[in-house]
Amino acid sequence: GPGMDKKVLRKIFDPFFTTKEVGKGTGLGLSIVHGIVKSYGGYITCDSEQGHGTVFQVFLPVIEDEDVQIDTAVETIPLGRERILLVDDEKMIAGMGKKMLEKLGYSVTARTGSLEALKAFQEMPDQFDMVITDQTMPDMTGIDLCRQMLQIRPDLPIILCTGYSTLISEETAKAAGVKEFALKPIAKKDMALMIRRVFDGVGTSFPV
Repeated sequence: GPGMDKKVLRKIFDPFFTTKEVGKGTGLGLSIVHGIVKSYGGYITCDSEQGHGTVFQVFLPVIEDEDVQIDTAVETIPLGRERILLVDDEKMIAGMGKKMLEKLGYSVTARTGSLEALKAFQEMPDQFDMVITDQTMPDMTGIDLCRQMLQIRPDLPIILCTGYSTLISEETAKAAGVKEFALKPIAKKDMALMIRRVFDGVGTSFPV
């Protein structure tokens, strides 16, 4: 980007703050990233100068070998081969989510707009075995996107994700036909278990 002045720089990690035009962004991307880094005991620095660009640096604590407790039990993360449509208006988060799901074995189509995702689904509704969508997006919210898709395919498994539980409740999501409701940030294992729970219809999952 072109860089930011100090006034903008002070607000970049605030939820819903964005310098984009109305309808072009939600202002949640950096806020979510900041929350993830902070949860691991790290921090983010940002250096920016108008006309020159911006540099972000992420610092995470090092785990000393002597402090690591080795667990002899192998932790299994359930895998799958189904086709998933992933929807998030933040390009970076959509890209990270796509890579994570692909490492779990899934075939992933990512879209960064709710209308774009709806169009892709309308054209080939049977191409996707599941939809995972963010809630807060311009043009159309995640829950409204879910309702539109479920009108086309009532049996479609959907996972709705949100960074703020005050925007929509789990009860509202489930009443709309959503199978699972997740609060961001979501750990890889938790997402893997949630996906298998939806597909397999059980509380526990096993590797495919």
